[in-house]
Amino acid sequence: MAVAAVTTKPLHKPLQKKPLPAGRPREWYVSHNRRLKAMRLAIALLDTGVYYPSTATNDKIRTTAERIGIHPPSDTTCRMVRALIRYGR
Repeated sequence: MAVAAVTTKPLHKPLQKKPLPAGRPREWYVSHNRRLKAMRLAIALLDTGVYYPSTATNDKIRTTAERIGIHPPSDTTCRMVRALIRYGR
């Protein structure tokens, strides 16, 4: 049985970004961007072999954010990342 190499490089061309809809309350945009950031971080952690929320500490999440080039997440975003890892299986 062959073992796949772990990588954080995208396997396909990313989708073209579209502008967010106008006219929503500011809280919607903050929440939306937080969910996107948490999703990117959860995917990066899963790609590096972190499969359990208990091993996804705030420090590990923030180190991963630095490695993939995004701003350090807040404690709230770190909790979201762990929830995605926990319930996203």
